[in-house]
Amino acid sequence: MKTLKSIAYKGKSDFVNMGGNLIRQPLPTQTLDQVDPFLLLHHYKYDVGPYSPGLSLSPHPHRGFEPVTFLIKGEQLHRDSLGNEGSLSAGDVQWMTAGSGIVHDEGPTKDFVGTMEGIQLWVNLPSKFKMATPKYQDIKSENIPTITVENGKGSIKVVAGELNGQKGAASTFTEVNAFIVKLEVEDATTIDIPKHHETLVYLLEGETQINEEQTLKLGQIQLLTFHKDGDAITLEANKNSTLLVLSGEPIQEKVASWGPYVMNTQTEIMEAMRDYQQGKMGHLY
Repeated sequence: MKTLKSIAYKGKSDFVNMGGNLIRQPLPTQTLDQVDPFLLLHHYKYDVGPYSPGLSLSPHPHRGFEPVTFLIKGEQLHRDSLGNEGSLSAGDVQWMTAGSGIVHDEGPTKDFVGTMEGIQLWVNLPSKFKMATPKYQDIKSENIPTITVENGKGSIKVVAGELNGQKGAASTFTEVNAFIVKLEVEDATTIDIPKHHETLVYLLEGETQINEEQTLKLGQIQLLTFHKDGDAITLEANKNSTLLVLSGEPIQEKVASWGPYVMNTQTEIMEAMRDYQQGKMGHLY
C-alpha cells in the first residue's frame, strides 16, 4: 500500500470569496505547492438565483496546461475561441487542453436556478506538449466507464487513466488517473495505482478511512497525499462519501506560472501574455 505522505488540507465549513466566487482551495496551499502533475484544485459552490450572475467569468485565456471541470451539481455552459460550446450537467466532465492558447468563458446555463458545485483541476503539461494544438473534450456522465465497488453498493467512475481493465473516457498527454468514487456506509474498496505515480485523495462529502491509518472527514481533514512506495490505496466509508482520487506520473520540470499561464520559464510567460494581447489565442465574442 502507498503510505501517507502528508495531510495536505484541513477542511473548513465555509468557502472563501475569491473574485466573487465561493471557493475552497486545497491545492496549492502555503505548505503544498503542487502534487506533480497536479497544479491546482478548486472546489466551488454557489447558489444561483433568478437574477444572480452565478459563476460566470469574463472570457479569459489559458496556455500550457489542461483545465478540467468535474461538475457535481447544477448546469454549466462552456464557450471557447475554437468555436466549441457545451453544456455540462451533474456528473459530466469537461477536459480542455489549453496547449498553445485558448480563450474561454464558463458559467451557469441561461435558465439554471439552484446550487452550482464542482471541481476545477489544473493538470500540467510537459514542455514538449505545452504548445500542443488546443482541444476540448465534452464528456457526458453516461459515457464514463463505471465500476461497481466489490465490497458494497458504491461505484467508481473512471474519468481518465485505467482501473480494473476499464480505460477512462478522457484522453491525456501523460499518465493520469482521475476517479470519482462514491461509497455507501461500510463500503470498502482497493484502488490500484502505479507505484511511480504521485497520488492525492480529496473528500467532497462524508467520512472515509484511508489505508486504515487516516480518516478523511468533511470539515476536518479533506486532502491527503501519498509516498511513491506502494501500488494501491484502500478506502472504507464510515458515512456515505464522495471522493476524487487523482494520480499521475510526475513531469519533474521547472514550473513558471502567472495567472492563467503555466510554462517552464518567465520568458515563455511573457511570450504568452504578448500572444494573447496580439489575438494569437483567438477571440470569443
